[in-house]
Amino acid sequence: MAETFEVKDIEEKVILAGVSTGEADDTENSLKELEELVKTAGAATLAKVIQNRERVHPGTYLGKGKIEEVREMALELGATGIVCDDELSPVQMRNLEDALGMKVMDRTMVILDIFADRATTREGKIQVELAQLKYRAVRLVGLRNSLSRLGGGIGTRGPGETKLEVDRRRIHDRIGQLKAELADVKRHREVARQQRSRNHVVVAAIVGYTNAGKSTLLNHLTDAGILAEDKLFATLDPTTRNLKLPSGQEILLTDTVGFIRKLPHHLIEAFKSTLEEAKYADIILHVVDCSNPQMDMQMYVVYDTLRQLEVKDKEIVTVFNKIDSVEEGMILKDLTSDYQVKLSAKTGENVEELIDILEKILRSRKVYLEQLYPYSQAGKIQLIRKYGELLEEEYREDGIYVKAYVAAESYGNVLPEK
Repeated sequence: MAETFEVKDIEEKVILAGVSTGEADDTENSLKELEELVKTAGAATLAKVIQNRERVHPGTYLGKGKIEEVREMALELGATGIVCDDELSPVQMRNLEDALGMKVMDRTMVILDIFADRATTREGKIQVELAQLKYRAVRLVGLRNSLSRLGGGIGTRGPGETKLEVDRRRIHDRIGQLKAELADVKRHREVARQQRSRNHVVVAAIVGYTNAGKSTLLNHLTDAGILAEDKLFATLDPTTRNLKLPSGQEILLTDTVGFIRKLPHHLIEAFKSTLEEAKYADIILHVVDCSNPQMDMQMYVVYDTLRQLEVKDKEIVTVFNKIDSVEEGMILKDLTSDYQVKLSAKTGENVEELIDILEKILRSRKVYLEQLYPYSQAGKIQLIRKYGELLEEEYREDGIYVKAYVAAESYGNVLPEK
């Protein structure tokens, strides 16, 4: 009987390296996060190395002595590559690869690789490929060596090796093509936004650090049924769902891609049309994992990314999520937001408090209306039901007496005609 062999992908085994130029860098925690990213990308971390320097070495990222230490460590542990905690320049990548004699990756490459693996919609795939090609276009020379040395692994998902081996001109042609496709997607988004605006639909964008529980919250509120895992970037493609509140008011909730420290600028640029959902939303739901020791840093990263996207003058509701995993009485504050709520999206604890806040915000955006409508204008009451909040409806001999809250923009349209 013939033997059968199971062929498996070779798991990459890597050493993580970071440079600390001062206490503010928080390199140790940044490397812990990089380890999670590497794990998500399908590789195993064998060791972590931190070098204290006044500044990153411009030619090799790490200093000469530390490179020698990493080379010996890699031989001893059987590492197949090294992942640096910052984005490397083409020169740094090439020189470090020559000095170490093995595959060199950086944080950006790992994040792009995860995104390539997670993208499922046409828009997501276009955005990821665009970000990857922009990143790789200037690194073709350095990447060729590592690709020939190790087939597959981190940095080869998405466009793949065949696209990398074409010349720069063809890559730039492809970038142009993807930009045109993305512009088309953006136009569709803008049309949808204008339609929502015409219908006076209030939109809340759910933002937050990756793995804060955004998808779990959306699932709990709307039964969206989207993937919610304890992983970095578990969901990538944005999801929009309608939430009907107890008062009858409706609000659209849009989940956005998770933020992370040192989020590659290629990604911010490529995902701008998706991330801009936050820019054009009426309300920002900022989901925070309050069980994470790095909570304050993560909140800072989210607000900093929102600033980069020019998201301003929005009502912000900070949702301190995962309270089922923290000690009771823990003080949680966010001075930047207008409202705060502590809840558990997983268990549903205190979710009704968030719904009350959304009701309050929607009501504050409406104008109180008290009118008598002739029976011939009963259709106007349907408009109130659709775009407002009908408080009272009384059928009288001379017409229908109504008390309601309506959107300021539609107030003139729902008044009874004289």
